[in-house]
Amino acid sequence: MFRTIRALKKKGVLAINKRNAEYTLRYNARKLYPLVDDKLRTKELAQANGIAVPDLYGVIEVAGQVHALPETLANRTDFVIKPAHGSGGEGILVIADRVKDMLKKHDGLTITWEELNHHVFNVLSGLYSLGGQPDQALIEYRVEASPVFEGISYRGVPDVRIILFLGVPVMSMVRLPTRKSDGKANLHQGAVGVGIDIATGTTTAAVLGNEIVTHHPDTGQPVTGLALPHWDGLLRLAARCFELTGLGYQGVDIVLDKDRGPLILELNARPGLNIQIANNTGLLLRLGLVEEHQVELKTLEQRIAFAKQYFRAGNVSQD
Repeated sequence: MFRTIRALKKKGVLAINKRNAEYTLRYNARKLYPLVDDKLRTKELAQANGIAVPDLYGVIEVAGQVHALPETLANRTDFVIKPAHGSGGEGILVIADRVKDMLKKHDGLTITWEELNHHVFNVLSGLYSLGGQPDQALIEYRVEASPVFEGISYRGVPDVRIILFLGVPVMSMVRLPTRKSDGKANLHQGAVGVGIDIATGTTTAAVLGNEIVTHHPDTGQPVTGLALPHWDGLLRLAARCFELTGLGYQGVDIVLDKDRGPLILELNARPGLNIQIANNTGLLLRLGLVEEHQVELKTLEQRIAFAKQYFRAGNVSQD
């Protein structure tokens, strides 16, 4: 056990207690949390600042609006319903098409409008929200994955998680949906986490649960060595969220839509730590390096250049 602890410390692995005490509590003012915990507020803030997000079709706030959904969505063949205060991908319902008077989900199964209404009622009741408080249901544009992910994603849409510290992208991974995760890009539900070289946008190492993998479990295709398109744009999009929210330590989730390019999906003031496993390296040394140089990193371009210089895969500054 002690040998394992020493090995983790040598790699600079950030543990949850240290993350909470020295990063989220120190650099994230509590008053700023609603900016990212409320997805509707995040979307409105991003749009006001010219940051691309999935289109919002509507908001269901009270039970009386639920039965009008067939009329509200009369001109929509596909859409997404998600809780405004949800977490971990819970409560997200993706409708990909219509089949006669039924709704076809992303997994190919169909549901009735009554079943859709029941799901929305559950969202409003707070079944999926942080703290179980009454919630709102957002109706959004359904993202369609970039062709770059063809063959390495099962049905759902992969997303790119970038950890941002004081405006500097310090670590990134792409989360690939699997059959086990039911097409969701959520590591806890069985998605594959693939580390990304900050400097080049190329995938490096992958993890499924606690197991290192090189290929997607459902398609058999290799998941490493993939160069993500729009990489500089993704880094800039993420880095802009520092000024957007004021949070010093945050996770930025971005999707690559086949038609619209990079879109901010959501922000997180308490991003998980599995990203370290996917990258086979820890966050601590990177975070410390940013703290040492923070006075020099005044502009977005300076922060991006710093990240690409020091956080290249295999760079001695992170080993």
